[in-house]
Amino acid sequence: MMTSNKLPLARQLFFDFKITFRIRFGNISVSYLCSTKTNTIIMITRILSLAICLFVVSTTYSQEVNAPKFGKGLFNLVGQDSTWTMRVGLRMQLRGSSTWEENEKSEASFLARRARLKFDGYAYSPKLKYKIELGLSNRDLSGASQYTSNAPRYILDAVLQWNFYQNFELWFGQTKLPGNRERVISSGNLQQVDRSLLNSRFTIDRDFGFQLRHHFKLTDTFVIKEIISIAQGEGRNITTGNLGGHQYTGRIEFLPFGNFSSKGDYKGSDLKREAQPKLAIGVSYDHNNNAVKTRSNQGSYMTIDGVDNAYFETNINTVFVDAMFKYDGVSLMAEYSDRTASDAFAKNSDGSLTGDAVQVGNGLNLQMGYLFNNDIELSGRYTHIELDKTVTGKNPESQYTLGLSKYIVGHKLKIQTDISHLEVTDGSNKLMYRLQVDIHF
Repeated sequence: MMTSNKLPLARQLFFDFKITFRIRFGNISVSYLCSTKTNTIIMITRILSLAICLFVVSTTYSQEVNAPKFGKGLFNLVGQDSTWTMRVGLRMQLRGSSTWEENEKSEASFLARRARLKFDGYAYSPKLKYKIELGLSNRDLSGASQYTSNAPRYILDAVLQWNFYQNFELWFGQTKLPGNRERVISSGNLQQVDRSLLNSRFTIDRDFGFQLRHHFKLTDTFVIKEIISIAQGEGRNITTGNLGGHQYTGRIEFLPFGNFSSKGDYKGSDLKREAQPKLAIGVSYDHNNNAVKTRSNQGSYMTIDGVDNAYFETNINTVFVDAMFKYDGVSLMAEYSDRTASDAFAKNSDGSLTGDAVQVGNGLNLQMGYLFNNDIELSGRYTHIELDKTVTGKNPESQYTLGLSKYIVGHKLKIQTDISHLEVTDGSNKLMYRLQVDIHF
């Protein structure tokens, strides 16, 4: 009887992953060997290993390696001839939450809501900037499907920003589209634990494409900003290409009292305690031509005829109107959104309904906060969502949120907590409590 020397399949999954690199300091040569052994190919480990090795290798060729103060990055690299820079940052959000719903069992959960690795700087010239942001938490990576080659969605941002002429910038890559203000605000700079229901229902989030940006002064203080975007229209990390039409977005912003301190028009809370009133008003219009998803470039694909490669296409338009006001610790943010579709009911080729529908409707979000002298902030939020019930079958919902934040080092190190009450017309009400620690190197 013959015996096999082959290892079981589970044992065959083990492998050695080795990286060898050499650094020279004058006449001294030092070799490093990085070796890991694991039973699965864990991409997060590869990313972190790459970041560490990149740092060590980069020190060989860089002129400066600075460890900045807390909140300004893990380290900064500057090329010998100053033709490139790189800042590496890391941040995470640790959250605990509990929910209570009428006639339902209460739930509690703890998770790393977000964990991000960030790289930014310029290449060749300060006029050519770049940004790369990778998601490491389960929530960041979720959404793998045939449309992403069944791969986790690691890449959040990968974009080049070229200041090619005066106040004009051309962006190319995957990044946030110029939609609602709350979505464009970084999740690390939020006034409350997380974004509102308006954002989750109407956001156009990220996509891959071009953006042309420009700003000018109408008077000595009145600033106007414009953005035009052309994107693929399918969302982020899509590898199957454009299945419907493309997505076109335009935005204009008015700042009648000048720019906010430290770009505060896209940060929650008035941490800079604006000495003079500051106001920003923005309007965005998004047209997704022949969209194949239920929420423009978000939501689920509307497949037809019972197959995975045929899709219902319809034009989806989304309007955003928002404002941000800050003065002496007081902050106010307001947003309104409205989504329409040429044909909201998805249909098979024979005209029968598929069961999918575009999430048409509107939403309103009002948020206000006051920052006390001890850097504790009390904030409140009201959100109302009213989707078209004849299309979506969903009842109107209103959410009331009371938040409390302690800013230890601004948004870079903070503790936030909030409690929300959700009221659903002819439905079950829900109470939610959350506590979160945010740290950003």
